[in-house]
Amino acid sequence: LNTINSNPDLPHLSKSNYYYVLKHDDKDLKNQEIMKRIKEIFEEHKHRYGYRRITAQLHIEAIKVNHKKVKRLMNKMGLFGIAIRRKRKYSSYQGTVGKIKPNLICRNFLAILPDRKWYSDITEFHLNGEKLYLSPIMDGCTHEIISYTISRHPVLKQVMDMLELAYKDHPALNGLIFHTDQGWQ
Repeated sequence: LNTINSNPDLPHLSKSNYYYVLKHDDKDLKNQEIMKRIKEIFEEHKHRYGYRRITAQLHIEAIKVNHKKVKRLMNKMGLFGIAIRRKRKYSSYQGTVGKIKPNLICRNFLAILPDRKWYSDITEFHLNGEKLYLSPIMDGCTHEIISYTISRHPVLKQVMDMLELAYKDHPALNGLIFHTDQGWQ
């Protein structure tokens, strides 16, 4: 007992804790089969599975085990899944910048006549592993796309080009309400 307490590498143990540790069996000795299967699943899936997926796989195999136990056993064996970061979704919202115009639409999106209400927004979508941004203008009466542009980056030039295309085909726009979200473009 004195040699353990005098060793600087070992923590200082009280006499009762020392004898408790000596007498106490390793609680994971009875979990050797589960630990073996956890390691097999982890290797099968090329270190991509964390404790949640491994727990789900064990449940599929009719091995009833709590996710906390799987996490503890994986930590004990030094098995850590590869962290995969998901890409952040595009949002053009930059907070309140500049003057906010009053909402003239008030969720009344239908128009009685063409070229009275136009709506626009920028939408991100993925095509062949590449991000593209679509910016259309839709008429509130006919639901026709007046003009649109597609760009690799959501920039002001994309919006200006879309507006120029719309004004070429529709030169007389007296009384038009052009409604967009409050993106920075």
